[in-house]
Amino acid sequence: MPGNSDDFAIPVLGPCTIQSPLSLSEVMGDLIPNFVEEDERVLLNAVVRDGRVDTSRSFELAGPRRNIYFDPPKTRAGIVTCGGLCPGINDVVKTLVNELYRYGIASVTGFTFGYAGLIPGGPSPVVLTPEVVSDWNLHGGSMLGSSRGPQDPAVMVDTLQRMSINILFAVGGDGTMRGARAIWEEATRRGYGLAVVGVPKTIDNDIPYITRTFGFETAVSRAAEAIRSALVEARGAPRGIGLVKLMGRYSGYIAAYASLAVGDVDLVLVPEVPFTLEGLFAQISDILERQGYCMIVAAEGAGQDLFPEDDIQYDASGNRKLKDIGLFLKERIVARFTEEKSINLKHIDPGYIIRAAVPTPNDAVFCHELGEYAVHAAMAGRTGLVVGYWNDHFTHVPLVSATSRRKIIDPDGALWRSVLQMSGQPATF
Repeated sequence: MPGNSDDFAIPVLGPCTIQSPLSLSEVMGDLIPNFVEEDERVLLNAVVRDGRVDTSRSFELAGPRRNIYFDPPKTRAGIVTCGGLCPGINDVVKTLVNELYRYGIASVTGFTFGYAGLIPGGPSPVVLTPEVVSDWNLHGGSMLGSSRGPQDPAVMVDTLQRMSINILFAVGGDGTMRGARAIWEEATRRGYGLAVVGVPKTIDNDIPYITRTFGFETAVSRAAEAIRSALVEARGAPRGIGLVKLMGRYSGYIAAYASLAVGDVDLVLVPEVPFTLEGLFAQISDILERQGYCMIVAAEGAGQDLFPEDDIQYDASGNRKLKDIGLFLKERIVARFTEEKSINLKHIDPGYIIRAAVPTPNDAVFCHELGEYAVHAAMAGRTGLVVGYWNDHFTHVPLVSATSRRKIIDPDGALWRSVLQMSGQPATF
């Protein structure tokens, strides 16, 4: 197995000796997609410098292989969805099921309510067929259910072995991928030939080596609607202030992209860029004086250093429970500015509405593609990986790499530079 995050080699369970049932023809123009060759790669860095391209690091290209590892009629697959809800989960699960049966596998089991469904005495699994999931894409949330919190990987692998599961698809974010990695490592230690494939679900878009995760585009779209609503309220009242709190525990991508999409946000607060209350108050005062209203967007992880350190708590997944920066800022801004002159502040937190939404059309297509590529990877005996998207290609990213760190906004990078240009806010305050 890969030993570090810089090694992009994908583990393979064994030689692929079975001809893929997807196509018996590779004739150009036959309208049947051709197979991916084993030596096709996607460069990590596609930038040309001094006339040279760095080819030292690259990802395995995702896609159907000519020969596969698993014999479909003897293969059983499992699917689990974990973590917070996110637009597109059901679209991914539906595609996984349909593509698996397209290969002709024996059965698909849905483990309900996250990794808890892989523990004896936990929620009961369900049998998934194309008929069962036929309309799942019309619903938000997760039809399989979800949960947070780690489970014993040894016990989960015991369950998978007892049920003769050959392939496990884990749909979730960074915590889910850490759980998938633990399952894969335990199966590898036992010599159990289990293909573990992750599908990256995180609204925060914070998994490294993956440009985009499903649900992110939908979240940005819905978040932009909330910002526009708050902006209307702020403009329609004397000394109006619109304050929108968005998802983004450690990475402020939704706040940044949604603010850029609206284009009339005065202050964007993200976890990657600290600020002081006095600096924030000074900015608000100047903006109100200049234009009569102020629009603020805050990621949920912004300003956590403003809370007392002695009140830190953690959730079932080991994540620090964040304090509500939206309510905190609302209370502090009202207290500060009503001392000198009345303000009209409207606070909007659309988090759960966004999480429960069905995906936008483009996001739905992306979910479908991720599901297809995940099945292709698993049937070819790949394991310990996440299906990624990099340089306009679908890729295989080792779980070791995908769980090595968290992707965050670079305060010196192009995205944040665009935010500063749009908002007019200073780099620090």
